[in-house]
Amino acid sequence: QVQLVESGGGTVQPGGSLKLTCLASGNIYSLYCGGWFRQAPGKEREYVAAITWTGSSNDYADSVKERFTISTDTSKNMMFLHMDALEPDDAAVYYCAAGAVLPQNWRNREAWDYWGRGTQVAVSS
Repeated sequence: QVQLVESGGGTVQPGGSLKLTCLASGNIYSLYCGGWFRQAPGKEREYVAAITWTGSSNDYADSVKERFTISTDTSKNMMFLHMDALEPDDAAVYYCAAGAVLPQNWRNREAWDYWGRGTQVAVSS
């Protein structure tokens, strides 16, 4: 089993930045990759970005490409999502996910094995 805990959410103004952190614990040696998803009120949980746990490969949803950066620090068992130029449409609960998911399945939320409880991001002036 793997436990995931997100942190770093908050309220920012449009155009602002936030950095989310996901701390993994437990049987982390089973992890091949990590990802971030988000869910706004009344909407389905959507893919944001994913990365191999070693950081060798990553992928982004078109809506966040060039604004968000996903990264990992394997020495600390952490994954990060650095978000710049935040827009009101980015407001959501952000969830970290992890597992042994092949890259071609990263965008499928059903493919992920482990989930955190989420951290709230609000974008408001």
